[in-house]
Amino acid sequence: MIIFLILATLLVLLFTGVPIFAGLTIYGGAMLYMFEGGLGGISGVIFNQVNEYLLVAIPLFGFMAHIMIKGRVVDDIYDTAYTFTRHLPGGLAIATILACTLFAAISGSSVATALTIGAVAIPQMLRFGYDERLAYGVVAAGGTLGILIPPSAPMILYGVSTDTSIGKLFMGGIVPGILMAGVFILWASFRASRAPNMTREKMAGLTEMGQALQKSAWAGTLPVFVLGGMYLGVFTATEAAAAGAWLALLITVFIYRTVGLREIWEAAIEAAQLSGLLFMILAGATVFSHVLTMMRVPQQIVEAMTASGMGRIEFVLAMMALIIVLGMFLESIAIILITAPITLPAMIHLHIDPVWYGVLLVVNLEVAMITPPVGMNLFTIQAITRAPMSRIIRGSFPYVLLMLLTLLLLVAVPQLVLFVANNTVGVR
Repeated sequence: MIIFLILATLLVLLFTGVPIFAGLTIYGGAMLYMFEGGLGGISGVIFNQVNEYLLVAIPLFGFMAHIMIKGRVVDDIYDTAYTFTRHLPGGLAIATILACTLFAAISGSSVATALTIGAVAIPQMLRFGYDERLAYGVVAAGGTLGILIPPSAPMILYGVSTDTSIGKLFMGGIVPGILMAGVFILWASFRASRAPNMTREKMAGLTEMGQALQKSAWAGTLPVFVLGGMYLGVFTATEAAAAGAWLALLITVFIYRTVGLREIWEAAIEAAQLSGLLFMILAGATVFSHVLTMMRVPQQIVEAMTASGMGRIEFVLAMMALIIVLGMFLESIAIILITAPITLPAMIHLHIDPVWYGVLLVVNLEVAMITPPVGMNLFTIQAITRAPMSRIIRGSFPYVLLMLLTLLLLVAVPQLVLFVANNTVGVR
């Protein structure tokens, strides 16, 4: 089939070391030149895709995340989580996952979550006698929650690519994110309970718990404010990003007093750099998907599916398997932008809910974050610890299996995704 030949050729090009945005643009431009004999109109195609109001949410959420990181609020989040869990088997591991869950709702980035929480949590777990593979796996897996629990840049790009409500995608990611965190906690607690040299502390008193909650209360208000505003229909996703950025400034500048003009400028630069990279990849993917549409590749896929009698579940499982393979070699944003326009006609044909599919896609991309050879969270843990990659992979492997089992559960029970998304007041 022509689509497999096209994707194989693109992968070969990307394996040469060409940046993803350049590879997509060059390959798409070359195909367009061969197909039409010129590149006329390509600038208009790119402009129409990038000139999208919803994309403003990406730099705003990025700015919000970098402000909170520079404000060093993660220490309070982690300390509060540990205060409540330190008496449990694997209390530090549980606190790490809880801190990842909350920080994911602030950062929207898996790498940022793994890096920020890991720098605090891994030394602590090793000091308290945790097996190093358990420590590495907990942070690597917990960090993946950054792109599932809203806000999420991959969800925004998927929503823009498929014309799906970003607000509903965000709401749809809440239950799967909490479910995934719960599965991680159960496994980490089980593993820790079997360790012979584990150090545990006595249960914190009510006064100490209250003080810990008070200390991290402001950090916890940010995800509640952003997600609550979208849930109640007060904000669109873009408006929530702007409101969240302002609240992040209020918390870090006037309450924590850990951020000044220099840190604000640095956060703005870092958010702009990340957004610029994402938009360049989006521009390249737009050229590539435009050529595929002109070649009627999506329509050919629908026709092939109709002829084979493939049903909704079979299609979803086949796509999930393909994305697992692609995730071993490509960055998650590229996977979304390459596959979403191709699969959209098939999804419409099979009456697949785009919110459900979008959340399944993001869960699948989480798996890619801790799957070699290009699992970004694996490299993040290695950067923190300087540990051999083989140990980090072994520590992360059980979580890959847990995530795949959770993915199958979400495929079997779509309401775990759709109940909140479809019953949210005024979400846009």
